[in-house]
Amino acid sequence: MVKLVRTLLRDEAGASAIEYGLIASLVSVAAIGALMQVGGSVNEMFGFVEKQMTDNAVWGG
Repeated sequence: MVKLVRTLLRDEAGASAIEYGLIASLVSVAAIGALMQVGGSVNEMFGFVEKQMTDNAVWGG
């Protein structure tokens, strides 16, 4: 029984999986933050283009 516990304590395979999970979560948080920053700029740009198109449009000739 003691040998089994020592083997489990020395096993580092689980630690690698936890590290990869933490890295993936940090990348996800960074990506969400970047997309939120870019999203506002893109929304403003499309609003500007829409306004220009509706102000300058000639409908029905």
